[in-house]
Amino acid sequence: MSEIVYPPVIAAAKVMFRVLDMKVNVDGAERVPRSGGAVVACNHVSYLDFIFCGLGAQPAGRLVRFMAKKEVFDNRISGPLMRGMHHIPVDRDAGLASYKQALAALRDGEVVGVFPEATISRSFTIKDLKNGAVRLAAAAGVPLIPMALWGSQRLWTKGHPRTLTRRHVPIFIAIGEPLSPQRRDDSEAVTAELRQQLSALLDGVQRGYPDAPAGPDDRWWLPAHLGGSAPTPEEAEALDSRTSA
Repeated sequence: MSEIVYPPVIAAAKVMFRVLDMKVNVDGAERVPRSGGAVVACNHVSYLDFIFCGLGAQPAGRLVRFMAKKEVFDNRISGPLMRGMHHIPVDRDAGLASYKQALAALRDGEVVGVFPEATISRSFTIKDLKNGAVRLAAAAGVPLIPMALWGSQRLWTKGHPRTLTRRHVPIFIAIGEPLSPQRRDDSEAVTAELRQQLSALLDGVQRGYPDAPAGPDDRWWLPAHLGGSAPTPEEAEALDSRTSA
């Protein structure tokens, strides 16, 4: 597969990290296999998570092919980049086609990235998960790797303005022990196990995060259970329901 677009995009991102003095910490990078197919299942707290989830696989020398909404591919700016990096469009009206494309990529030895929450979590906790990541890993016979991101919401997330030029923001990436779902497994039960792992990883990076809010107006990026002013999971669900209505 020709890789004309992906390497320059990664190089540009790394330059941006250096310019902004972004403190990126990756824990558990050795859990991403250096060869063969794998599904990376990542939490979703910002519009930049594709970049940081992909960065988590960089120490293993892997390029992640993300499953993303078709609308991102239709955009005149992001579309050519997404296609050039061989990401996988997800059309809600033709979901089987994207599933088959992701399955073929896995069987070809690619790493496929999935955000099983489907949308950004406004509460900065793990939402209920879709079972597609588990079903893909089981069908392809590849490991399912949990990954948690934290810090990227401070740069650009749902309901808050972009602050892409903000400097010195720590970004934490934690990679958990791979799961090995099988075709005979109950996909919902394995998805519940994946959610538990993601929740534990996210809690770990949240509690170990070196920055604290600068004041009362800066508490928005912390979850409510850690003293932040982000919506509770119940409030976030109600917000999502209203905006999608």
